[in-house]
Formats: sequence, C-alpha cells, structure tokens
Amino acid sequence: MSRVSVIVPVLNEADTLVESLTRLRTALAVDDELIVVDGGSVDHSIDIARQLADTVLTSDQGRSLQMNTGAVCARGVWLWFIHADTVLNARHREALGSLASRTLWGRFDVRLSQPRPLFRVIAFMMNWRSRLTGIATGDQALFVRRDVFREQGGFPEQPLMEDIALSRRLRALARPACLRPPVITSSRRWERHGAWRTIWLMWSLRFRYWRGASPEALHREYYRGDAG
Repeated sequence: MSRVSVIVPVLNEADTLVESLTRLRTALAVDDELIVVDGGSVDHSIDIARQLADTVLTSDQGRSLQMNTGAVCARGVWLWFIHADTVLNARHREALGSLASRTLWGRFDVRLSQPRPLFRVIAFMMNWRSRLTGIATGDQALFVRRDVFREQGGFPEQPLMEDIALSRRLRALARPACLRPPVITSSRRWERHGAWRTIWLMWSLRFRYWRGASPEALHREYYRGDAG
C-alpha cells in the first residue's frame, strides 16, 4: 500500500480539531503521515495539532499557501488534502490504497453532516457535477500523486477557487478517480447562511470565476459577513 501524506490546513479550529485529527489518525496506515499547517490561529489549534499530528507547520493565512507549505515536506506517494471539518475513516484510506497504479488524481463523493433531505440533494448535485465536469472541490478530499502535484506547480496562490484551478490543470492530464464511500463535510455554512442562499452564492461565484472574475474579488464576496 503506497504511503499517504495527509495535509490539513487549519485556522482557528480548536473546537473541533481534537475529534477531526483523532479520526484522521485512526483512519491512516502505520507508515502514513499527518501534516497540519496553521495559518495564524489565535486559539489553541497549534497546541492540539502538536499532540496528534506528525508534523505541524505555520504559514501565512490562505488555504492554497498552507497546503503548498505542507506539500513541500510531504514524503508520501499520495498527497491527500483534507479540510479540518471533513470526517473520514479507514474505509476511505482503503479505497485510496486500492487505486490502479496509473491513477494520477481524484476525489471522494461527499455528504453533508446535517441529514436534512435538502442537504442530501445538495450533496448528490455536488457529486454529479464533479463527475460531469471532472472538477473537484476541496471539501471532496482531493488527492494527487506527489510527483504530479509538483510538476503542476501545486495550488495556485490565490485566495479562492484554488481547488478548481488545480483541478483544471490535472483534468488536462487525466479524468479524476471518483471514489466512495462519501466523506462527510460540515454543513455549518449552509445552516448559518441558509441553504438556498448558499447554493446561489456558490454557483454564481463559480460562474463568474469561469467568466474571468478575479479570485480576490470573489473571496471578498464569499466571506462577506461570515463570522466563521
């Protein structure tokens, strides 16, 4: 089974970090490594990470910067980028370990943590869209071979849509492997801002990005009024 380096970008996640990192630690194989990259937390995130991760790094704030920082020191065949609020288990690690040797990259199906029927529909649409377009988003537990990631220059250093930008580069090489079982990602943003409002915001931002809008402008709009 090929060695995996899990890279988790963190910013002020102390409330949930013990649980999420413990689950990750349990899911991984003995030779895998868990790398946490903190983007300037003002809570106890770094202290928690040091108790549970193999390597804890710091960088300037920004998911792309943090994930690229973690990738620099990673030693696994696979780089597996996991958000701090994503829940997975040993079955996901087994699915990753069973990939054909020719696979270059991929992602998992996703399920939102809130079991409301509408949220099931949202997750279904996210997975369907990803299969159709060959584009993966960060909450889908994106994974890529380390040599391929480095050849492609890593994540572009932009404040939003870095996952989509990298997916476009990788899609030019090969279609993504779409794995199950689904990982569970937090529905907190959907609940805080309203499901329909969040759907409209995300689709409109992606459309504008496709039309050439700057990631900086889209980032400002995405986080406008967001307290978390």
